[in-house]
Amino acid sequence: MNKSLSKRWLGLSGLLATLLVVAGCSLAPTYEKPDVNAPSAFKETPVESTASADKISPAEAGTWKTAEPSEEVMRGEWWTIFGDATLNDLEHQAADANQNLKAAAARVKEARAINQTARAGLFPTIDAGFGPTREKLSPASQLQPQSVNVPAQTLWRAQASASYEVDLFGRVASTVDAARADTQQSEALFRSVQLALQADVAQNYFNLRELDAEMDVFTRTVSLREEALKLVQRRFTEGDISELDVARAKSELATARSDTMTIQRLRAASEHGLAVLLGKAPAQFSMAANPLKPVEIRVPPGLPSSLLERRPDIAAAERAMAAANSRIGVAKAAFFPSLTLTGAGGFESATLGDLFQWSSRTFLLGPLVGTALSMPIFDGGRRKGNLANARAVYEEDVANYRQQVLVAFQEVEDNLSDLRILEEQTGTQADAVKSSSRAAQLSRTQYKEGAVNYLDVIDADRTVLQSQRVAVQLAGTQAVATVNLIRALGGGWGDAMPVPVVEPSLAQR
Repeated sequence: MNKSLSKRWLGLSGLLATLLVVAGCSLAPTYEKPDVNAPSAFKETPVESTASADKISPAEAGTWKTAEPSEEVMRGEWWTIFGDATLNDLEHQAADANQNLKAAAARVKEARAINQTARAGLFPTIDAGFGPTREKLSPASQLQPQSVNVPAQTLWRAQASASYEVDLFGRVASTVDAARADTQQSEALFRSVQLALQADVAQNYFNLRELDAEMDVFTRTVSLREEALKLVQRRFTEGDISELDVARAKSELATARSDTMTIQRLRAASEHGLAVLLGKAPAQFSMAANPLKPVEIRVPPGLPSSLLERRPDIAAAERAMAAANSRIGVAKAAFFPSLTLTGAGGFESATLGDLFQWSSRTFLLGPLVGTALSMPIFDGGRRKGNLANARAVYEEDVANYRQQVLVAFQEVEDNLSDLRILEEQTGTQADAVKSSSRAAQLSRTQYKEGAVNYLDVIDADRTVLQSQRVAVQLAGTQAVATVNLIRALGGGWGDAMPVPVVEPSLAQR
């Protein structure tokens, strides 16, 4: 009998030893980032050298290099390149109080908490308890005849128990890897929200200043219309012209004043939107008028391969792939046995006074305690469905990653072409403003001399107003396109090392 028991324990020990050898072997596929076939250079990269060319690293100047993950590198205060103290202050206010950014920071905390929960599976759980129990044992359990009455008894127990799942096929390790990748994805998404906020603040600020410049144009236009009306009324009083010219001059003045009110309405709405980005109620924020001046900044786009390193949204998509890949390992591990080791030890006695006597000690050890070795046999195809789902999710994330890369390439190309064309267009529009202003001046002079009618003066003035508005709008579009390019590039470029920004909500990690 003893030899039989010894053989059984030896067989069980051999099985446990074999299971412990394979413990921790992950069944997740080897993770590799998919090839996105990045081009060697952007199609719309300016051929001309810029003023900052001597500051660009060889990689940014056109030397190919393989993309390496660097999403965690802080992008820094890129908006300082505009040299605008007001914009700098607005960016800092948004970083401190924007509610969308705070929500993104809270999501990072959530992901880190889930990651901590998943990591707990790598360690045993230990519990302790103390208290009495009342129990009555059956005669059969005590090997007594059925007629024997086993009296009920009260037992006092003070014991600790421990439980540990042996990670036989990497289920726990794959779960931890997936949770870690989810956390990194959440952090990358936070960077993406942060970059979007910074760009939105800069864009709204430049839009507001563009409206100020348009307001300045209309203010000068109203002044010119008022002077023209005085001239027409004087000539009408002198009998040189008919009342028709007076009516036309009044109409042009009223139209200019109405357009001014339209700009005021648009500016108010833009200011309110900027206030919300700063985390303030519109009633708590106002900004003095400051007409926009042309932004003359050239941003080197670098290489498409380096774009994969800088864009936080691309990093988030890549981390989603990594998490999905690890969850394939979790789904595969469900097809294999799981082993849980449990044990309990402490003191047990019939009276509280004898509870902590040395003779009252007791213990119970596994793996035959509790669940022990669990082998899945039949579940109606649930595990097979879970595995197919995990693989499908991974395929979806791969497609999403590649699509995100394509969208990133498009955004950079779009903004590069915008800036290239805008540079030429603003020069052409400046010539149009100059020529239309000269034509308006000549038409007024000729009208005073009676050589042309007032309709010619009106047409010339309208042309000046339109060309000036277009010039101002192009300046605003150029400033916004510059911000968009920086955003499309991930908030940084070249070999410049930006000053890191520490978010208050993420300062303690």
